[in-house]
Amino acid sequence: MRKIALEEHFTAPEVNKYVAKPPRRDTISADIEKRLADLGQLRLETMDKAGIDLAVLSVTAPGVQAEPDAKTAIRVARSANDLLAREVQKQPKRYAGFAHLAMQDAAAAANELQRAVKELQFKGALINGQTAGHYLDEDRYLPFWERVQELDVPVYLHPGDLADHPAMFAARPELNGATWAWTVETATHALRLVFGGTFKRFPKLKLILGHMGETLPFLLWRLDSRWKLLSGEDIPAGWLPSDIIKRNIVITTAGVCAHGPLIEAIGALGEDSVMFSVDYPYEDSQVAADFIDSAPISEAVRAKVCHGNAERLLRL
Repeated sequence: MRKIALEEHFTAPEVNKYVAKPPRRDTISADIEKRLADLGQLRLETMDKAGIDLAVLSVTAPGVQAEPDAKTAIRVARSANDLLAREVQKQPKRYAGFAHLAMQDAAAAANELQRAVKELQFKGALINGQTAGHYLDEDRYLPFWERVQELDVPVYLHPGDLADHPAMFAARPELNGATWAWTVETATHALRLVFGGTFKRFPKLKLILGHMGETLPFLLWRLDSRWKLLSGEDIPAGWLPSDIIKRNIVITTAGVCAHGPLIEAIGALGEDSVMFSVDYPYEDSQVAADFIDSAPISEAVRAKVCHGNAERLLRL
């Protein structure tokens, strides 16, 4: 069955210095670095073996969002997008792109997104979490979200490091990064948008969350229950947290190759809101492909998850 993967990462010479380094040097981390830099034979062979027809590529975390100088970040982001556009032109049936943006400057990010969508034919943007402690529900990002809605493209909210280091993670380094801290960070970031009114201001926005929705599909009832209690007033129809999440957020399977969470996520959000992905090269493409091929779901639903939902959302 045709497969489209949406959380597939790469790096380039100018953004290499912003790539998060593994905690130790070993053959696994060396292989990841090699695969991140490759946009040719190795990546395509891996896709072929796993039966992945199209990969939507994005700069790996944290990218230029880690650059303290906004002007430098803007320049390097533009360069990375130009490089990716050239690679997509070489393999238009195998690659598509998400824009890399310097979120230090909301207006510049909006302009670069427009250029990437209109001129480079990218399918949206991928943002690596917070930028210098600033989250996307802040008023400074209103010009950016306005442009996103005008362009009618999705934004993939990808994990990034925590802006600070809460005591709950102290002396427990195994909880950092992808093991747990990034999930907490990204789910909280998405909920800031839900509770902060971003989707009320811009009701047509579509946000993509990876890793089976960063736990949010499994918490809808509780989010509604606590919001009803805390708000102390009647909530208008259609504006419970679960309503917003179901309407404005879609998810991918990237990094979670387990049938139970997949079935629960489809049940919570609906079969039109879940999409296949790998999280290459941090996860194994063959493992991800075998997982979705063997999932106990109907062939009609499998087709939506593997390619149909992505084709519709990204206009592929």
